[in-house]
Amino acid sequence: MKTNAYAAQSAAAPLAPFTIQRRDPGACDVQIKILYCGICHSDVHTARNEWHGTTYPCVPGHEIIGRVANVGAQVKKFKAGDAVGVGCLVDSCRICESCKDDLEQFCEKGSVFTYNSPDIHLGGMTYGGYSDSIIVDEAFVLRIPKNLGLAAAAPLLCAGITTYSPLRHNNVAKGQKVGIVGIGGLGHMGVKLAKALGAHVVVFTHSPNKVEDAFQLG
Repeated sequence: MKTNAYAAQSAAAPLAPFTIQRRDPGACDVQIKILYCGICHSDVHTARNEWHGTTYPCVPGHEIIGRVANVGAQVKKFKAGDAVGVGCLVDSCRICESCKDDLEQFCEKGSVFTYNSPDIHLGGMTYGGYSDSIIVDEAFVLRIPKNLGLAAAAPLLCAGITTYSPLRHNNVAKGQKVGIVGIGGLGHMGVKLAKALGAHVVVFTHSPNKVEDAFQLG
């Protein structure tokens, strides 16, 4: 199905309106009307080909928040109207040891990223969240809690999990100390999460104007 999007046509071109093709929903797919999509610096790196691997046209966006518009016949976790999110992955083989360990990002046959990744369904490359809608297998769709503002929740799909994951992996808890280097998009999230886990948080910054922000964040 044809979908409106914003794409970069080259490393030097600004993002501009573009029409992309989305697949029809399959039995295990969730069709999502995109409401918000965060801007991660990875989107900028990719659109500008600063990592030297971009295929154009490129539709960035991997901090996707939206509502379910339709679901396939075998989808069990979601229904129309649900608030959902999609991060940087949209598929993997599901059968290798990494996938079985819930480490799909290390899929031994190759993870399928939300954009600029080989599209195993339509061929060509995947297109991301700077678009009206997206089709994603339910295994890679996340439910958004009702108490979260949808616009504010979008960065949790990248900056949020990037900082939450190491805190959880290292079992950070009350009484421990956590150092956060820099209070940017990820750093400010790390401060809030570490504080919520009960840690004593120390921030390292060379920006005097961010000191007050650090105290306000915890």
